[in-house]
Amino acid sequence: MTNEDTVADPVRAIALLDEPTRRRLYEFVSANREAVGRDDAAAAIAISRELAAFHLDRLVAGGLLETEYRRRSGRTGPGAGRPAKLYRRANREVAVTIPPRQYDLAADVFAEGIGRLEGTSGADAVADVARERGAAHGTEARRRAGPRPSRRRRLTALVDLLRGGGYEPVVDEASGAVHLRNCPYHDLVSRHQELTCGMNLAWAEGVATAMDSPLRPELVPTPGYCCVVFRPASEGQEAGTPELIKQVSEPEGVTERCA
Repeated sequence: MTNEDTVADPVRAIALLDEPTRRRLYEFVSANREAVGRDDAAAAIAISRELAAFHLDRLVAGGLLETEYRRRSGRTGPGAGRPAKLYRRANREVAVTIPPRQYDLAADVFAEGIGRLEGTSGADAVADVARERGAAHGTEARRRAGPRPSRRRRLTALVDLLRGGGYEPVVDEASGAVHLRNCPYHDLVSRHQELTCGMNLAWAEGVATAMDSPLRPELVPTPGYCCVVFRPASEGQEAGTPELIKQVSEPEGVTERCA
Protein backbone atom coordinates (compact mmCIF):
# COMPACT_ATOMS: atom_id res chain seq x y z
CA MET A 1 0.00 0.00 0.00
CA THR A 2 1.07 3.57 -0.48
CA ASN A 3 0.51 6.81 1.41
CA GLU A 4 -0.34 9.81 -0.79
CA ASP A 5 0.22 12.35 2.02
CA THR A 6 3.96 11.81 2.43
CA VAL A 7 6.90 13.62 0.88
CA ALA A 8 8.00 11.88 -2.33
CA ASP A 9 11.66 11.49 -1.30
CA PRO A 10 11.80 11.54 2.53
CA VAL A 11 15.51 10.69 2.72
CA ARG A 12 16.44 13.70 0.61
CA ALA A 13 13.99 15.89 2.51
CA ILE A 14 15.47 14.99 5.88
CA ALA A 15 18.98 15.40 4.51
CA LEU A 16 18.14 19.05 3.80
CA LEU A 17 17.98 19.63 7.54
CA ASP A 18 21.57 18.49 8.03
CA GLU A 19 22.68 22.01 7.04
CA PRO A 20 22.60 24.05 10.31
CA THR A 21 21.28 27.32 8.87
CA ARG A 22 18.58 25.58 6.89
CA ARG A 23 17.51 23.61 9.95
CA ARG A 24 17.24 26.77 12.06
CA LEU A 25 15.08 28.37 9.38
CA TYR A 26 12.83 25.32 9.27
CA GLU A 27 12.46 25.34 13.04
CA PHE A 28 11.65 29.06 13.03
CA VAL A 29 8.96 28.68 10.36
CA SER A 30 7.51 25.59 12.08
CA ALA A 31 7.28 27.41 15.41
CA ASN A 32 5.03 30.13 13.94
CA ARG A 33 1.32 29.63 13.51
CA GLU A 34 1.20 32.18 10.73
CA ALA A 35 3.21 32.05 7.52
CA VAL A 36 6.41 34.10 7.75
CA GLY A 37 8.30 36.19 5.22
CA ARG A 38 11.93 36.13 4.20
CA ASP A 39 12.79 39.29 6.13
CA ASP A 40 11.39 37.94 9.39
CA ALA A 41 13.11 34.61 8.94
CA ALA A 42 16.44 36.24 8.12
CA ALA A 43 16.25 38.54 11.12
CA ALA A 44 15.31 35.70 13.46
CA ILE A 45 18.54 33.81 12.87
CA ALA A 46 20.74 36.78 11.92
CA ILE A 47 21.50 36.02 8.27
CA SER A 48 21.01 37.99 5.06
CA ARG A 49 17.67 38.07 3.27
CA GLU A 50 19.28 36.53 0.18
CA LEU A 51 20.69 33.58 2.12
CA ALA A 52 17.37 33.06 3.88
CA ALA A 53 15.54 33.06 0.55
CA PHE A 54 17.96 30.46 -0.85
CA HIS A 55 17.51 28.05 2.05
CA LEU A 56 13.75 28.58 2.35
CA ASP A 57 13.23 27.79 -1.31
CA ARG A 58 15.35 24.65 -0.95
CA LEU A 59 13.03 23.55 1.84
CA VAL A 60 10.02 24.22 -0.38
CA ALA A 61 11.54 22.15 -3.20
CA GLY A 62 12.13 19.31 -0.75
CA GLY A 63 8.49 19.30 0.39
CA LEU A 64 9.16 20.50 3.94
CA LEU A 65 7.70 23.99 3.51
CA GLU A 66 4.88 25.49 1.45
CA THR A 67 4.43 29.02 0.15
CA GLU A 68 1.62 31.51 -0.20
CA TYR A 69 1.42 35.08 -1.44
CA ARG A 70 -0.33 37.77 0.58
CA ARG A 71 -0.18 41.52 1.18
CA ARG A 72 0.71 41.68 4.84
CA SER A 73 -0.58 45.24 5.18
CA GLY A 74 -4.09 44.08 4.34
CA ARG A 75 -4.47 46.85 1.76
CA THR A 76 -5.69 46.18 -1.76
CA GLY A 77 -5.83 48.06 -5.03
CA PRO A 78 -3.30 50.48 -6.63
CA GLY A 79 -0.44 51.43 -4.35
CA ALA A 80 -0.91 48.47 -2.06
CA GLY A 81 2.38 46.95 -3.23
CA ARG A 82 3.24 43.48 -4.39
CA PRO A 83 2.10 40.45 -2.36
CA ALA A 84 4.83 39.03 -0.17
CA LYS A 85 6.06 35.47 -0.50
CA LEU A 86 5.37 33.73 2.79
CA TYR A 87 6.43 30.34 4.11
CA ARG A 88 4.77 27.84 6.38
CA ARG A 89 5.39 24.22 7.33
CA ALA A 90 4.01 21.74 4.80
CA ASN A 91 1.04 19.68 5.92
CA ARG A 92 2.71 16.42 4.91
CA GLU A 93 4.52 13.74 6.85
CA VAL A 94 8.20 12.98 6.50
CA ALA A 95 9.37 9.66 7.91
CA VAL A 96 12.26 7.37 7.09
CA THR A 97 12.47 3.72 8.10
CA ILE A 98 15.07 1.34 6.76
CA PRO A 99 13.82 -1.01 5.46
CA PRO A 100 10.52 0.75 4.65
CA ARG A 101 7.62 0.26 7.07
CA GLN A 102 4.06 1.55 6.73
CA TYR A 103 2.36 1.00 10.04
CA ASP A 104 0.27 4.14 9.61
CA LEU A 105 -1.44 2.62 6.58
CA ALA A 106 -2.15 -0.62 8.39
CA ALA A 107 -3.64 1.33 11.29
CA ASP A 108 -5.83 3.29 8.88
CA VAL A 109 -7.15 0.11 7.26
CA PHE A 110 -7.71 -1.55 10.64
CA ALA A 111 -9.61 1.47 11.93
CA GLU A 112 -11.89 1.69 8.92
CA GLY A 113 -12.49 -2.05 9.01
CA ILE A 114 -13.50 -1.95 12.67
CA GLY A 115 -15.89 0.85 11.82
CA ARG A 116 -17.68 -1.48 9.41
CA LEU A 117 -18.28 -4.30 11.89
CA GLU A 118 -21.91 -5.25 11.32
CA GLY A 119 -22.36 -8.98 11.61
CA THR A 120 -18.96 -9.81 10.14
CA SER A 121 -15.61 -10.65 11.66
CA GLY A 122 -12.93 -8.04 12.21
CA ALA A 123 -10.54 -9.87 9.86
CA ASP A 124 -13.14 -9.91 7.06
CA ALA A 125 -13.92 -6.22 7.53
CA VAL A 126 -10.23 -5.30 7.40
CA ALA A 127 -9.74 -7.45 4.29
CA ASP A 128 -12.67 -5.75 2.56
CA VAL A 129 -11.17 -2.32 3.18
CA ALA A 130 -7.71 -3.43 2.08
CA ARG A 131 -9.11 -4.97 -1.12
CA GLU A 132 -10.86 -1.71 -1.94
CA ARG A 133 -7.64 0.25 -1.36
CA GLY A 134 -5.74 -2.18 -3.56
CA ALA A 135 -8.31 -1.85 -6.33
CA ALA A 136 -7.99 1.93 -6.20
CA HIS A 137 -4.19 1.75 -6.40
CA GLY A 138 -4.35 -0.84 -9.18
CA THR A 139 -6.80 1.26 -11.18
CA GLU A 140 -4.51 4.29 -10.95
CA ALA A 141 -1.44 2.24 -11.88
CA ARG A 142 -3.21 0.84 -14.94
CA ARG A 143 -4.33 4.32 -15.95
CA ARG A 144 -0.75 5.52 -15.82
CA ALA A 145 0.28 2.60 -18.03
CA GLY A 146 -1.70 4.19 -20.86
CA PRO A 147 -4.79 3.24 -22.86
CA ARG A 148 -5.06 -0.49 -23.60
CA PRO A 149 -1.66 -1.35 -22.07
CA SER A 150 0.08 -4.52 -23.19
CA ARG A 151 0.67 -7.40 -20.78
CA ARG A 152 4.26 -6.33 -20.46
CA ARG A 153 3.30 -2.75 -19.57
CA ARG A 154 0.81 -4.00 -16.99
CA LEU A 155 3.49 -6.20 -15.46
CA THR A 156 5.92 -3.29 -15.37
CA ALA A 157 3.26 -1.11 -13.74
CA LEU A 158 2.60 -3.78 -11.11
CA VAL A 159 6.28 -4.11 -10.19
CA ASP A 160 6.64 -0.32 -10.07
CA LEU A 161 3.64 -0.09 -7.74
CA LEU A 162 5.07 -2.74 -5.43
CA ARG A 163 8.46 -1.04 -5.42
CA GLY A 164 6.84 2.31 -4.61
CA GLY A 165 5.00 0.71 -1.71
CA GLY A 166 8.27 -0.40 -0.13
CA TYR A 167 7.87 -4.13 -0.89
CA GLU A 168 11.23 -4.41 -2.71
CA PRO A 169 10.08 -6.89 -5.40
CA VAL A 170 12.58 -9.40 -6.81
CA VAL A 171 12.17 -12.14 -9.41
CA ASP A 172 12.67 -15.87 -9.11
CA GLU A 173 14.05 -16.68 -12.54
CA ALA A 174 13.17 -20.36 -12.26
CA SER A 175 9.43 -19.91 -11.65
CA GLY A 176 8.68 -16.42 -12.92
CA ALA A 177 7.24 -15.47 -9.53
CA VAL A 178 7.78 -12.04 -8.02
CA HIS A 179 8.70 -12.24 -4.35
CA LEU A 180 8.59 -9.29 -1.99
CA ARG A 181 11.83 -8.91 -0.10
CA ASN A 182 10.41 -6.48 2.48
CA CYS A 183 7.24 -6.50 4.57
CA PRO A 184 6.14 -2.94 5.38
CA TYR A 185 4.22 -4.34 8.38
CA HIS A 186 7.01 -6.49 9.83
CA ASP A 187 6.45 -5.83 13.54
CA LEU A 188 2.68 -6.22 13.25
CA VAL A 189 3.11 -9.66 11.69
CA SER A 190 5.01 -10.91 14.73
CA ARG A 191 2.00 -10.15 16.95
CA HIS A 192 -1.00 -10.30 14.61
CA GLN A 193 0.06 -12.50 11.71
CA GLU A 194 -3.34 -13.75 10.54
CA LEU A 195 -4.92 -10.30 10.52
CA THR A 196 -1.94 -8.48 8.99
CA CYS A 197 -1.14 -11.05 6.31
CA GLY A 198 -4.83 -11.32 5.44
CA MET A 199 -4.94 -7.55 4.97
CA ASN A 200 -1.82 -7.64 2.82
CA LEU A 201 -3.15 -10.43 0.60
CA ALA A 202 -6.51 -8.71 0.17
CA TRP A 203 -4.77 -5.49 -0.90
CA ALA A 204 -2.66 -7.42 -3.41
CA GLU A 205 -5.79 -9.14 -4.77
CA GLY A 206 -7.45 -5.78 -5.29
CA VAL A 207 -4.38 -4.48 -7.11
CA ALA A 208 -4.04 -7.52 -9.38
CA THR A 209 -7.74 -7.59 -10.29
CA ALA A 210 -7.96 -3.88 -11.07
CA MET A 211 -4.82 -4.04 -13.23
CA ASP A 212 -5.81 -7.29 -14.96
CA SER A 213 -2.34 -8.35 -13.94
CA PRO A 214 -0.59 -11.35 -15.54
CA LEU A 215 0.46 -12.31 -12.01
CA ARG A 216 -1.78 -13.34 -9.13
CA PRO A 217 -1.01 -12.97 -5.41
CA GLU A 218 -0.85 -15.95 -3.09
CA LEU A 219 -0.23 -16.23 0.63
CA VAL A 220 3.09 -18.04 1.01
CA PRO A 221 4.80 -17.09 4.31
CA THR A 222 8.57 -17.43 3.85
CA PRO A 223 11.26 -16.38 6.35
CA GLY A 224 12.92 -13.17 5.26
CA TYR A 225 10.16 -12.21 2.79
CA CYS A 226 6.69 -10.70 2.75
CA CYS A 227 3.92 -13.28 3.10
CA VAL A 228 2.54 -12.49 -0.38
CA VAL A 229 4.03 -13.87 -3.61
CA PHE A 230 2.89 -12.90 -7.11
CA ARG A 231 2.89 -15.88 -9.46
CA PRO A 232 1.97 -16.30 -13.15
CA ALA A 233 -1.77 -16.77 -13.51
CA SER A 234 -1.20 -19.91 -15.56
CA GLU A 235 1.83 -21.76 -16.84
CA GLY A 236 2.82 -20.91 -20.38
CA GLN A 237 0.91 -17.62 -20.45
CA GLU A 238 2.98 -15.24 -22.57
CA ALA A 239 2.89 -12.28 -20.21
CA GLY A 240 3.78 -14.39 -17.19
CA THR A 241 6.85 -16.18 -18.50
CA PRO A 242 10.01 -15.88 -16.40
CA GLU A 243 11.91 -14.19 -19.21
CA LEU A 244 9.37 -11.37 -19.52
CA ILE A 245 9.22 -10.87 -15.78
CA LYS A 246 13.01 -10.80 -15.64
CA GLN A 247 13.06 -7.98 -18.20
CA VAL A 248 10.75 -5.66 -16.27
CA SER A 249 11.25 -6.44 -12.59
CA GLU A 250 14.75 -5.04 -12.12
CA PRO A 251 15.30 -1.52 -13.53
CA GLU A 252 19.06 -1.91 -13.57
CA GLY A 253 19.09 -5.39 -15.04
CA VAL A 254 19.90 -7.12 -11.74
CA THR A 255 17.87 -10.14 -10.71
CA GLU A 256 17.91 -12.30 -7.61
CA ARG A 257 16.85 -15.85 -6.98
CA CYS A 258 14.78 -16.37 -3.85
CA ALA A 259 16.02 -18.88 -1.34
